[in-house]
Amino acid sequence: MEFKHKSILLDEVIENLNIKEDGVYVDGTLGGGGHSYEIAKRLSDAGKLIGIDQDEDAIAAATKRLDPFKDRVCIVKSNYENMIQVLKEHSDGSADGILLDLGVSSYQLDDETKGFSYRFKDAPLDMRMDKDAQIDAAYMLNNSDEQELFRIIKTYGEERYAKNIARNIVKARQKEELRTSGQLVRIIDESIPAKSKREGGHPAKRTFQAIRIACNRELEVLEDTLENMIDALRDGGRICVITFHSLEDRIVKNIFKKAQDPCTCPPDFPVCVCGKKSKGKVITRKPIIPSDEEMEENPRSKSAKLRVFERQTD
Repeated sequence: MEFKHKSILLDEVIENLNIKEDGVYVDGTLGGGGHSYEIAKRLSDAGKLIGIDQDEDAIAAATKRLDPFKDRVCIVKSNYENMIQVLKEHSDGSADGILLDLGVSSYQLDDETKGFSYRFKDAPLDMRMDKDAQIDAAYMLNNSDEQELFRIIKTYGEERYAKNIARNIVKARQKEELRTSGQLVRIIDESIPAKSKREGGHPAKRTFQAIRIACNRELEVLEDTLENMIDALRDGGRICVITFHSLEDRIVKNIFKKAQDPCTCPPDFPVCVCGKKSKGKVITRKPIIPSDEEMEENPRSKSAKLRVFERQTD
């Protein structure tokens, strides 16, 4: 299956990265290389682009796509949580710009073997972005207790009927091991009242999202590493993050806000005594969203939000 993915908010990302031709840039979620192609195109031979991705298919596709710029591109199979180490290995440990596009690619959603989508009846319950990872969705669904399943589905999927779904997953797996997306879809369908299934899209969407997020530790990785990425930026360097649901966006918004104003002193203190200094400024007071034209051309862009932070060391 050919790796196809339309890069979302492409022009807005390139504009906000303020690319310098001799700079060092990191695409922490390389995918098919759409954003990276436009970054690399703007670099001279003195510049460098480091692309990171967990998915071997994405690595292969991006390597082919970025071949015209191979002298200035370095592609690494890893999770972006290891970005600081990757930067130390392939640069001086710092960067002029960093991009995270946190969405699941169209290729990943449309590839039945990956199990990301509820559309495929016999797809394996995998959902791993990195096939070398030990825990897949099937293991999580068959081994997590009911309370943990409830927490995952409620927290990461914001699913109203999380308790019903968790309870019915546990009941179903006592009869047979859960191995396919079709099994999970049936459980979800039986757990949600008919009236609610007529609202808000496919009833399995939120639960599949939740299991995928938990399986890949998506929110933990983002929360644990975003501040370190800001620290790795050179003076004037920018980090652009594209999110696709409210949980991700909230993490990015709060970390950017704290990096701009880290002071913990009480509001009535006349001067700051905590000693915490600002790391820069939030460029996007409100997130940048796709244009009406882009949303019409690419419906999967509708929930995308771009936030930008600029590092200032002076």
